[in-house]
Amino acid sequence: MQDAAVKKPASRYSVEERIGVLEELLGERYSCRAFLPQPVPRATIDRILTAAQKTASWCNSQPWQLSIASGAATRKFRDAVHGAASSGRPNSGDFPFPREYRGVYLERRRESGFQLYNSLGIPRGDKAGYARQALENFNFFGAPHVAIVHTDEALGVYGAIDCGGYVTSFMLAAQALGVATIPQAALAFHSEVVRKHFGLGDDRRVVCGISFGFPDREHKANSYRTTRAPVADTVTFVDE
Repeated sequence: MQDAAVKKPASRYSVEERIGVLEELLGERYSCRAFLPQPVPRATIDRILTAAQKTASWCNSQPWQLSIASGAATRKFRDAVHGAASSGRPNSGDFPFPREYRGVYLERRRESGFQLYNSLGIPRGDKAGYARQALENFNFFGAPHVAIVHTDEALGVYGAIDCGGYVTSFMLAAQALGVATIPQAALAFHSEVVRKHFGLGDDRRVVCGISFGFPDREHKANSYRTTRAPVADTVTFVDE
């Protein structure tokens, strides 16, 4: 017996309104690197999670799982992961990190880095300054909440790809509700610490973290925006 046809719900908004809101959210979103200490209400967090749960995934596997720290739990996790990072402990990521950045990818990475350093008054070539700023990842840039996104080991890279889609949905939902975010691969550098701290099983693979809260709009670290390549640089149309 075939499933009954799913009736498409009527939209409350016109096509232009729908794409306009999406374009606005994508254009406004940025990686926040300075947060206010005030917590995000639980009802707001729940709404972000409910929206993000609609993310598409391979075979509808929905492989993402989140461990979200707030309040005292954020401080405890900060102590654990910052201690590991600042001690020089070797990275223990579950997924291979980029072997190298080259060509245009290196150019984009440098542009982004120099924008941050310039905004904070860190001179070019100041390796100690770079290192201090890198450690701010493990302070969560002052965010009151941090989510660890993890997936099942058996799902491999495709589970991680689906989690990437979830991260985007989470960030856009947060942006719509006035909550700032920053996705952090840096937190996955110490996956062993993360697993131990949150009591995750050995079959869990840490994809990334998302620090979130209300933005400190006056902080210099939030004063710039990264650029995006034109579509012509990233897309090839094949018509024949």
